Amino acid sequence: MFSHVHLGSNDVERARKFYDALMASIGGSPGVKDTGRNRYFYHHKGAMLIVGEPLDGQPATVGNGVTIGFGVDSVEQGNAWHEAGIANGGTSVEDPPGPRDRGERGQIYLGYLRDPDGNKLCALKFLDT
Repeated sequence: MFSHVHLGSNDVERARKFYDALMASIGGSPGVKDTGRNRYFYHHKGAMLIVGEPLDGQPATVGNGVTIGFGVDSVEQGNAWHEAGIANGGTSVEDPPGPRDRGERGQIYLGYLRDPDGNKLCALKFLDT
């Protein structure tokens, strides 16, 4: 349904370092610099993430209630994603990464981070599928 997500950053090179590490942890490639704007493009498994200066020229701000989800292939990959984020300027939020019971719907793995600009991110893996 969605084609891409654009996250604003007030320090694009700091954000690039963070997202390059996150993407590497899930098998993705480093960001590709946009030649026309101060932003990077990430492509992985048919999805695109753009990280850069807001297009309106105003400072980047965090969307309250917004979470960007990253699909991971395993609990181990989710843990590596979380660790890569922490090691590159992110902050762990919510409960520690791990399985969550969803009652009759089974279990899900979740790990939450805030990137260096404060955007909320989540690693997700449905464990019963």
